[in-house]
Amino acid sequence: MSDSDYQIYAAGDMIFAQGQPGDVMYIVKEGEVEIRLGDQILDTIGPEGFFGEMALIDDAPRSASAVAKTHCKLSAVNQKRFLFMVQQTPFFAIRLLKAMSARIRRHNEKNAQPATLGR
Repeated sequence: MSDSDYQIYAAGDMIFAQGQPGDVMYIVKEGEVEIRLGDQILDTIGPEGFFGEMALIDDAPRSASAVAKTHCKLSAVNQKRFLFMVQQTPFFAIRLLKAMSARIRRHNEKNAQPATLGR
């Protein structure tokens, strides 16, 4: 890929906002991206990580916002390319599922309430 195939964002730039429709996911080639829900940082995605895939899977609006934490070089993956990668590259599909599973586990651990005695 040449540099013209990447999208460049400066630190603090909004990549997408919660509630917007999503027609691409992103793969981070350089830099870091924060995934935010309001003022809360849900995750930080670094090089070779990806984000925005949920909108391609369920066709729902963005569930969170993505903001460049540092200068970033991102590769956008549209719906057609995403479906091709999932169908033709089993490793990509497994990597996608593992990343989503890890995010759900982190979210669950972060939001778990300690059990109270005597219930």
